[in-house]
Amino acid sequence: MAEKMHAMVLSKLALIESRPLKLMSIDRPAIKNKSGLLLEIEACGVCRSNLHIIEGDWEKFGAPSSLPIVPGHEVVGVVKQIGSGVKKVRVGDRVGIQPLFSSCLQCEYCMAGRENLCESAEITGETVQGGYAEYISALEDFVTPIPDNLDSEHAAPLFCPGITAYKAVKASEPAAGRTVGIFGIGGVGHLAIQIAKMQGARVIAASRAKKHIDLSKKLGADNVIVYQDSQEQFLKNLKKEEGLLDSAIVFAPSDKVIDTAIRSVKKGGTVVLGVLGNVANFPTFEEKIVKGSVIGTRKDMADLVKLASDPGLKVVIEMHKLTEANEVLARLKKSKVEARAVLVP
Repeated sequence: MAEKMHAMVLSKLALIESRPLKLMSIDRPAIKNKSGLLLEIEACGVCRSNLHIIEGDWEKFGAPSSLPIVPGHEVVGVVKQIGSGVKKVRVGDRVGIQPLFSSCLQCEYCMAGRENLCESAEITGETVQGGYAEYISALEDFVTPIPDNLDSEHAAPLFCPGITAYKAVKASEPAAGRTVGIFGIGGVGHLAIQIAKMQGARVIAASRAKKHIDLSKKLGADNVIVYQDSQEQFLKNLKKEEGLLDSAIVFAPSDKVIDTAIRSVKKGGTVVLGVLGNVANFPTFEEKIVKGSVIGTRKDMADLVKLASDPGLKVVIEMHKLTEANEVLARLKKSKVEARAVLVP
């Protein structure tokens, strides 16, 4: 008989206010192949995409792929068992899992080191069981070691908002003498500010919430422009204080914010979208570039963890018990989480 574990399980898509995640005793995952691992989870971050999956917003994209499912895709745990073919990971190691649970490692994207674009990719907490649980399975080639100077609770958010921020900042081509605007300061944006600063860029944050404005200043943003519903007024304030930006990164899920970001950059500038959205009335003759960005590769993840071991990167978290997942997600829905919430079994 399979050993059991506790997990917050989603059996039916529903609004988070109805508390659709239920604490259940389910089978503990088993190692299914030679490169498999079994992790005892120490922390799992709570992402807005978890909310989209639970409430059915992403059903049209095939997420989740089936029900019931355990959500959660930014996971840190300790290796308890390893498959017979595992060579790089040992029992007792602490590792993290990002949304990219696995890829085929054989297609043109994987062979080019862009496995995050693999058509056969498995996504943690969407197509395979995720981290709102006591244990999770993993694969040796898709986990990242955690250095001793990073505790699990602060390391967990590196595996989604962290990698999302890192990849998007990288795509914005930050450098000394360049200005990067970050639209949407929260779980992802608060890390993007710091990563862009580490690359030498002048960072301009844009947010409407006072707590996020204050957080931006605290984390080293060179300037904060209060986001306003009047695009004309926002752009007027930006031009007066900073001039137009060299690049902009959008983490706020709003078509209007995307449009404002596009109009905030110079001709020939770059806008990186870290969210789903629509681009309308694109100023073609200004030769601006719009890029999409999604999570990151295994190398990106390893590079970020190395960067995060520098005490200069501050991951702002609030901790909650696993059983509080519904309540945490409800607060996230109302934008009441300052940066990142983390669940601890």
